[in-house]
Amino acid sequence: MATDVIMPEMGESVTEATITKWLAGVGDEVEKDQPLFEVSTDKVDAEIPSPTAGVLLEIKHDEGATVSVNEVVASIGAPGEHPVGTGVAERPIVEKVEVEIAEPASQPTPPPAGGDSPSAEVELVERVRKFSSPVVRKMAAAEGVDLGVVEGSGIHGRVTKRDLVAYLEKADSGLEKTETPAGAAPPATQPQVVTDLRREPGEFQIAPYLEGENVEIEPMSNIRRLTAAHMVYSKATSAHVTSVSHVDLSRVARVRKRAKEGFLETHGTKLTYMPFIFTAVANALVAHPKLNASIDGTNIVFKKDINIGMAVALDWGLLVPVIRHADRLNLVGLAKSANDLADRARGKKLSPDEVLGGTFTVTNPGVFGSLYGTPVINQPQVGILGIGTIEKRPVVETDDEGNDTIAIKTMSYFAITFDHRLVDGADADAFMNHIKQILAEETWSELDSFQ
Repeated sequence: MATDVIMPEMGESVTEATITKWLAGVGDEVEKDQPLFEVSTDKVDAEIPSPTAGVLLEIKHDEGATVSVNEVVASIGAPGEHPVGTGVAERPIVEKVEVEIAEPASQPTPPPAGGDSPSAEVELVERVRKFSSPVVRKMAAAEGVDLGVVEGSGIHGRVTKRDLVAYLEKADSGLEKTETPAGAAPPATQPQVVTDLRREPGEFQIAPYLEGENVEIEPMSNIRRLTAAHMVYSKATSAHVTSVSHVDLSRVARVRKRAKEGFLETHGTKLTYMPFIFTAVANALVAHPKLNASIDGTNIVFKKDINIGMAVALDWGLLVPVIRHADRLNLVGLAKSANDLADRARGKKLSPDEVLGGTFTVTNPGVFGSLYGTPVINQPQVGILGIGTIEKRPVVETDDEGNDTIAIKTMSYFAITFDHRLVDGADADAFMNHIKQILAEETWSELDSFQ
């Protein structure tokens, strides 16, 4: 008897996921717990393992399909069993398409006008069913809106809650909604302004490439699309201000150098600079609660838990897993938690709940060599700390008698971006001074046994 492979539950807030890649094809032998397919949700990408060993007999949903949790996506038979029928055997889809636009004839042929044919009706039903969440469908039903007429900005034209809200706002304002016809004209030979009636008056869009230009078009990953939308939303929401501090990490560098080998041998994980920084940030957030808050209209929401998000750069996008209750963890606990989350983020092993609930974010562009950056706030938070490259620099020091000397110290630029709607410059600087003092003066005695 075949074993059903179901779309697993991936967190309380996740009701469906999009299959982005099949890692095995129909007829392939698979092992128990072998990664079978990759999925993408609104929160995270993940690999789904095979529930049993055997032969992949059938794939019920192709790549790009959005599937509800607990729905059957494939079936696995006993080892040596052969698939019956064809199923969906061709699993790869073209991920990269090289396009050289030369003449209008190369454009896709537009579909027949009108939507009364049976195939058009089926396509509409499928789009509404697959490419809108249950929440959006329920909201549309309550408002009496046909989702088929709402243009979706999500993957494969998925209608998001934001799309539906925008549509309802347009309807309330009495503005005419204009559909963009399929097979629209290609970009002109000169950069041209493309009008979009969904935008506010005065806004415009420049064509991304010219006719005849040699380009390669690659669809964004789901995480890349979500990150892009989130960044634009954040810049439009918060009053971003960035302040940069020069931070002395000489003491941290000395302690870390002496302890890192013994730490790795004892705990099986590396001792980087980040757990020291997380310790200082968590301590500063307790002392400066404005930086651990959110804004709800004209209300300030002070978060009682210290949950630090740590940005992890991936080949396909950016994830921010969360170290929960960071103020309750010692240096060892922070090191283990941070390294575990980063490793599982790169291996697509995080659950959606592990990227939710952050109250403040730390990002580390310095690991790639930059002196400092001006990071974008991770909504609905009001602050994000960017760590610049950590390196030895000449620094002027003044002794008690006013004599100046040049010393070589391990330094870094820390950039705090804050939401000026709530946090003033004085608040941000007091927060940063707290962090600087801990990193410069803390003895880190808990590492004595590893030195």
